[in-house]
Amino acid sequence: MILESVGGFSVVGEAADGAAAVRMARALRPDVVLMDLRMPGMDGIAATAEITGQGLSAVLVLTTFDIDDYVYAALRAGAAGFLLKSVEPAELVRAVSSVAQGDSVLSPEVTGMLIAAFVQGQVVQGQDTGAAAVSAAPTTGNPPSAGRLAEPLTAREEAVLACLGEGLSNQQITRRLGIAETTVKTHVSRVLAKLGVSSRVQAALAYRESAAYRQAAGSRETAGSRERLES
Repeated sequence: MILESVGGFSVVGEAADGAAAVRMARALRPDVVLMDLRMPGMDGIAATAEITGQGLSAVLVLTTFDIDDYVYAALRAGAAGFLLKSVEPAELVRAVSSVAQGDSVLSPEVTGMLIAAFVQGQVVQGQDTGAAAVSAAPTTGNPPSAGRLAEPLTAREEAVLACLGEGLSNQQITRRLGIAETTVKTHVSRVLAKLGVSSRVQAALAYRESAAYRQAAGSRETAGSRERLES
């Protein structure tokens, strides 16, 4: 395996089906699980939900297709991102490192596409098969709204959530808000905990579905209309 030849990584196990992947994640507690989606028995989507829901590991999905219904479901279940199986070795290494550090592996453009598809209920059919664990209660429903929290977000956490809604990485949030990356990671963790979600994509969906996003989007549309009228 590619990661075995790279310093700083240790492949601690491989599983042939989803149930085995969950058992191994529970026993080994790897930093990242590389998950195939089509597997016998428990599939990769259900396994992703189990692993992320129990806080056993971050999950990075590997697929033979670009964006299909399985990828949508896996991201909704808590996966931190996805990669094509044809990915270059260097990109795989960077992706695993990013996920291990708490980032997602989705560009802002892809995040926007995913969120739009979720909101519109669009999926693309595709075909996608084990799971590898790398050390360095399932749900695919809508994430909770950012406006319905037992413990409200602070102003800074709201700002970080808005950045997640744009698909920004920790480094990009650092530059946007002018705070240290370690502080960003702390805020992201708190935001995920308060929302009751396990991934940045789920948090982005919660933000997009919240009143805050609708208000911000409405403001942007109003400003755009004003500019058109003035021009």
